[in-house]
Amino acid sequence: MSFNIERNGKKRVVIIGGGFGGLRLAQGLKKSNFQVILVDKNNYHQFPPLIYQIATAGLNPSSISFPFRKLFEDRKDYFFRMAELTCIYPEGNYIQTSIGKIDYDYLVLANGTKTNFFNNKNVEEWAIPMKTVPEAMGLRNTLLASFERSITCSNEQERDEFLNIVIVGGGPSGVEIAGAIAEMRRYVLPKDYPDMDTSKVHIYLIEGGKRLLAGMSEESSEKALKFLQSMNVEVKLNTFVTDYEDHKVRMNDGSAIGTRNLIWVGGVTANQVNGIPDSALGRGRRIMVDNYSRVKGFDNIFAIGDISLMEGDPNFPNGHPQMAQPSIQQGELLARNIIALEKGKPLKGFVYKDLGCMATIGKNKAVAEIAGCRLGGFFAWILWMAVHLVSILGVKNKFFVFMDWIWSYFTYDQSNRMILRSTQSKVMKNIEDTLRELHGHDDHKEQTTEK
Repeated sequence: MSFNIERNGKKRVVIIGGGFGGLRLAQGLKKSNFQVILVDKNNYHQFPPLIYQIATAGLNPSSISFPFRKLFEDRKDYFFRMAELTCIYPEGNYIQTSIGKIDYDYLVLANGTKTNFFNNKNVEEWAIPMKTVPEAMGLRNTLLASFERSITCSNEQERDEFLNIVIVGGGPSGVEIAGAIAEMRRYVLPKDYPDMDTSKVHIYLIEGGKRLLAGMSEESSEKALKFLQSMNVEVKLNTFVTDYEDHKVRMNDGSAIGTRNLIWVGGVTANQVNGIPDSALGRGRRIMVDNYSRVKGFDNIFAIGDISLMEGDPNFPNGHPQMAQPSIQQGELLARNIIALEKGKPLKGFVYKDLGCMATIGKNKAVAEIAGCRLGGFFAWILWMAVHLVSILGVKNKFFVFMDWIWSYFTYDQSNRMILRSTQSKVMKNIEDTLRELHGHDDHKEQTTEK
């Protein structure tokens, strides 16, 4: 297999990753004189802030996903290829992927992060991450299957393990999924499972720090904590998970919780990029870049978004927050700077404009910090919904999300609570096996690339 994209005399920009940053960069180059190639392991863009609502059956996966090809269908010199990056060869200006090689004039790494299990092998094997749409679907299946199994258990300990839900990580994702499951316990389970004693459903939120939502003010953290406690979520601060075995979550204080539902949203680490030297890696294995997003030691390789660590910003000495806004702003500016490079014009350094942050805990319960203002409760919740609704790609997606929210607000009765297991066809498996056999290794000797 190969990219099958011929050179056309224009400079080629290859973008790895179609998240917030990569997509905004691609959109920013639409009126430029470049050949743009977007490479992503999925054929769709996903909206991470609402992934937790997929996990709790509040939304359909298609409502927060949008196909890349739909975005590029009317654009000349724009190409999408579904592939995974395996290695960069800067000396030859080309990359190796799961479908073959492709050369570039400018390479942009925007392939984000993955869940960080902190080298705990048992947790990595058995915990349930919630970073992608497929992972959220897996979590939804697990929760629903646990509820189904709990009402058929004759063993009380086993039943408790199915009904105990442990969430690790007190950031926005952890707070939001804890609140969503708490509302599910209160409003949904009594209707769907009338023979279940919902008082036996226990929700635990474990955070290693001294407060929730560490990226927000102490006032917002305290509000979020009180909201969760009012919803009967047991929050354990200054607590670390040390192991997970025999269906027991073990913690640094010596305590343990029996559960078959360990949800892990305890942090992320940058995706490894073979070909980038260790000298260019910083905290959290993020790729160090200057304030033009250029990778340390390279002139035509850039990194934006969660995978990058920008040096020189006194307000963010440890790097910008791994959130949507820095990624979007970096993508927009890099598009302008790449165009400026070709025109011989000076580049503009990146200055992050903090637009605020927010988190929702449940209906009428949210915290928001915008332009120095701190909101909590109903108005913060309305603001949270408005901001996220505007940010979703596609008019149809916005409409369906809005209608699902309205319906859920009044009824709490969605029809998404189904256990849907995917089955891979033999043809698909054969294609993937063939790709691994052909391109799963790095051939340092072969230097020919697709032009």
